Amino acid sequence: MRPTGRTVTAVVGTALLLGSVSTPAASKPAPPRHTDRVLVFSKTAAFRHDSIPDGIAALKELGASAGFRVDATEDATAFNPANLRRYAAVVFLSTTGDVLTDRQQASFESYIHHGGGYVGIHAAADTEYDWQFYGGLVGAYFQGHPAIQPARTVVEDRAHPATSTLGADWNRTDEWYNYRSNPRSSVHVLASLDESSYTGGTMNGDHPIAWCQNYAGGRSFYTGVGHLPSAYAEPALRQHLLGGLRWATGKAQADCRPENGYRPLFDGTSQAGWRQAGPGTFTLSDDGTLTSSGGMGMLWYADRSFGAYSLKLDWKAQGDDNSGVFVGFPPSDDPWSAVDQGYEIQIDATDAPDRTTGAVYGFKSADVKKRDRALNPPGEWNTYEIRVEGERLRIWLNGVRINDFTNTDPARSLRDGHIGIQNHGADDQVSFRDIRIRELPVTAPATPAATGD
Repeated sequence: MRPTGRTVTAVVGTALLLGSVSTPAASKPAPPRHTDRVLVFSKTAAFRHDSIPDGIAALKELGASAGFRVDATEDATAFNPANLRRYAAVVFLSTTGDVLTDRQQASFESYIHHGGGYVGIHAAADTEYDWQFYGGLVGAYFQGHPAIQPARTVVEDRAHPATSTLGADWNRTDEWYNYRSNPRSSVHVLASLDESSYTGGTMNGDHPIAWCQNYAGGRSFYTGVGHLPSAYAEPALRQHLLGGLRWATGKAQADCRPENGYRPLFDGTSQAGWRQAGPGTFTLSDDGTLTSSGGMGMLWYADRSFGAYSLKLDWKAQGDDNSGVFVGFPPSDDPWSAVDQGYEIQIDATDAPDRTTGAVYGFKSADVKKRDRALNPPGEWNTYEIRVEGERLRIWLNGVRINDFTNTDPARSLRDGHIGIQNHGADDQVSFRDIRIRELPVTAPATPAATGD
């Protein structure tokens, strides 16, 4: 717990203007960065955390295990263009106060604009209150905290590499920050605090504690954990930090767009509303994951059909497995009805282009170059967004749009239909989590020329 007499720099303005820049980016792109090198910066101009040496040691160990070289410094002169371009990401480890000069800030802004990664840990949110760009990059500024105590963290995104190894709940002890604003509308929340599980939360029951975002050309990951020296020995926390580093450096992919207004169709606890069509099955594990076996069949949402919507779901293949997501088919306990009258968004590593991951099966290949850059390998989670508006079907993989298809067949109309996930065959094991939907206004048919991402 920090002293009550500590000084906090005043905030200039109340709004964090996401993506705004106080200094123009460099006119020429920086040379390619070394993707196997990370800089840890831990300079403090206000309160100093005793856990900083433990954090540095943990990050160096994690880097060594994952193929990163980790350099650590408290010398702000490291923030110059020539030095920064050596790094895939810069970690602000419990920095506090004003730690960079105007020139150093400009160098870091340019670094982010040219694709650099940022990782903020704990008191990184207690840093540079009068630097607008940094406020948007970190996502929210520190306001205060109650006494160190146990609390329940709700893991909202279980596909992101920073949280994919956690359960639905993460119970641990820390110094739990309150923030001056709720970042949810502009960042992708990975985990939030259950304010009923501890005393002293001031964010009215919606309390993000870890998040990510694509910001001004770069990637930003922040986590509020990490006050205590002992935290950096916790296996779950170390995996959390490693996953954030892997995403910030581009070694792992995830959908870090803001996500609001979705409701669960499958939340990991029950298959209520779903029905198996055809042979095979899906097994529900204790961690809320559905895994296919046998087939060829389909688990479909029978409670109702949908018209205009955004469907999101997380999936993972074990190897060269075959599965898919069906949309736009009529109610039926015959899985071939979905094949013949709906559309399948394919999951398959090695088939023909119009039958591999991201394809509208048999009709349109994904943009293979974009797909390959966005795709995590077998054994890691991926996220699809499947957006249906009129007869237009668009597909995002880990936040990157990879397919845009318009139906012209009246027998396969997308304007009203059901949703299902495929169990393809005895040798195929594909897992799904967190199937959720946001219904969209029914408007005039969307066209590629009129609608952006």
